[in-house]
Amino acid sequence: MTVTPAAAARRHYDAIVVGAGWAGSLIAERLGAKGWQVLVLEAGNGGTETWPGYLDSLDTFYSAVAKVPNSAYRPNRAVPSPDVLDMAPIRPTEPGGKEFTSDGYFVQEGPLPYGTDYLRALGGAGMHWLGAVPRMHPDDFAVRRDYEYGRDWPLTAADLQPFYARAEREMGVAGDAAEQRELGVVHDPAYVYPMHGIPRSYLDAYCAERLDGHEIVEPVGGQAGRLKVTALPQARNSTPDPRYDGGRGFRPSGASGLPNYGERCVGNASCVPICPVQAKSSPLRVQARFDGGVTLATRSVVTRVLHGRGGTVRGVEYRTYGDPATPVSEPYTAEADIVVLAAHAIENARLMLFSEAATTSGEVGKNLMDHPTMLAWGLSAEADGLVGPYRGPGHTSGVEVFRFGAARRARAPFRIELGNWGWGWATGAPMSNVAAALGVGGTPDGEVRSDHAFGPGLRRLLGSAIGRQLQLQIAIEQSADPANRVTIDPRRYRDPMGNPRPIITYDLDDHVRDGMVAAHHVAGRIFRRLGATDHTSYAPQNGVPPIGHLTHTFGGAEVHLAFRGAGHGAGTHIMGTSARNSVVDSFQRTHDHPNLYAVGCGSMPSIGTSNPTVTMAALALRSADHIDRQLAGLHRPAALRPPAQRTAARQETTS
Repeated sequence: MTVTPAAAARRHYDAIVVGAGWAGSLIAERLGAKGWQVLVLEAGNGGTETWPGYLDSLDTFYSAVAKVPNSAYRPNRAVPSPDVLDMAPIRPTEPGGKEFTSDGYFVQEGPLPYGTDYLRALGGAGMHWLGAVPRMHPDDFAVRRDYEYGRDWPLTAADLQPFYARAEREMGVAGDAAEQRELGVVHDPAYVYPMHGIPRSYLDAYCAERLDGHEIVEPVGGQAGRLKVTALPQARNSTPDPRYDGGRGFRPSGASGLPNYGERCVGNASCVPICPVQAKSSPLRVQARFDGGVTLATRSVVTRVLHGRGGTVRGVEYRTYGDPATPVSEPYTAEADIVVLAAHAIENARLMLFSEAATTSGEVGKNLMDHPTMLAWGLSAEADGLVGPYRGPGHTSGVEVFRFGAARRARAPFRIELGNWGWGWATGAPMSNVAAALGVGGTPDGEVRSDHAFGPGLRRLLGSAIGRQLQLQIAIEQSADPANRVTIDPRRYRDPMGNPRPIITYDLDDHVRDGMVAAHHVAGRIFRRLGATDHTSYAPQNGVPPIGHLTHTFGGAEVHLAFRGAGHGAGTHIMGTSARNSVVDSFQRTHDHPNLYAVGCGSMPSIGTSNPTVTMAALALRSADHIDRQLAGLHRPAALRPPAQRTAARQETTS
């Protein structure tokens, strides 16, 4: 039930959920299905759940010059979202000075840019994500114990297995469970995904034919990795698997009588930010199942958590706005037995810091993480013909072998994605190719073309160059480091509604940088095995470095490296065993406040090399079960004994 923000404040709720992304939507839906009264407060606009709103998002995307993750959604001045276009590389003015500038929602104070973005709108970052949902490996949960770096989880991969399965049902995941069992991330020998895996792209098959079975030794940890191209589980519509759920099969609608969202994936190349046929799963599918017990209010910006008695919280304060262009707001409060913060790792931390909540550990805002992503790009041999880029989801397969093993003691593990979208992320192709061919820009590898092409020659040139583009996207694990953090300074930095803006301090330690060196080496060897020409370049061009540029000394030599943000914000309210070392427990309940939960990727003590959304969803479902039990305990009727029994009990105690 969607209501006005003013109407939402007129009653007491069993639970308030702040944020309507994947985590918040799953928790609200589960609690509503159990009969609890739930208020969901979403800071951003609604509308995308309607057909006209969806068409408007498509039109916004089509007209955008830069096809970045937020380009399908209209800017909202009242609640701005961080954007990858907020940052740009600059020539440093002094040795050791910053090599980037930032002009956006984040206040960037670290030596390196934090390039992760998210979307403050109904559905959150689940509206612009890629839809990749690989599970974490068991080794990822105990990196301190087994590999002597980072922080360990207070639970194991085995604890999450049933919740992974539930999350995959909610998302409608397509995948090959047998391959995932080989990797060690699916434990149930009988498990199948709800839908058959998305078919391999032509590029996947091209790479598999040339890579499978060959060995590459990375130079940092000395790991000899035997290559195998492995399919990626994805949250997008495929063909339902009749073997699913013990032979009962999978119904994409998820509930009787509700419409199915979207068609089957047909290979459009705009999964980030928007699928033209709605094949990609989103939190809107979960919200379509909200029953009358769930009240949803958009344009409702929570400003602080309200403290109650005895260390509890009693609700939230929030402000509403009408026109996103002129954020004049009205203040309200809402009260509930339990408050769940599900706004994003950074927004949760910002809100807790401003509310002075969960302060005992001193860890709120600390341990900010992402997957620093290295790009490597090359051209396949002309004799091999076209390899089929710019089709299908962003990536459908990858090389997983360097995610695991003892070498992660020496360097961060990494996962290699085979990109289906050519050099789009690395160089801005194919538009950069067109500009270079017409003589209005440099070629994608930085060299200036002197021979301009036109007419049939232009078509032949572009057809050959664009059709042979190979790109590797390499996600590198970043471990928890308290120096990477979110802070606030309300006196200096506020947004248009008067809320404090996040101040980001971010860097990469030597363990991560050593992983980047190993990944760069492996990428070059993969291109060599493919017979491709490597065009990757991280060095500054004309004195201007690429975004995310850094140098690292390895083997006595200085190496140029560069990374991008993956959109996988994590840390900031990590889970642990006590208030001395963490913000939340294994159920994502704050140690300091028994009825305040902070859920999402911010709770993760480590992120491995897997896209984190399915792990976040599994944790949310686990928390929903715990909140249900807690509410049942709070509302359980008191058992009153008859007067005669009470008198007898007193006499027995006295004697």
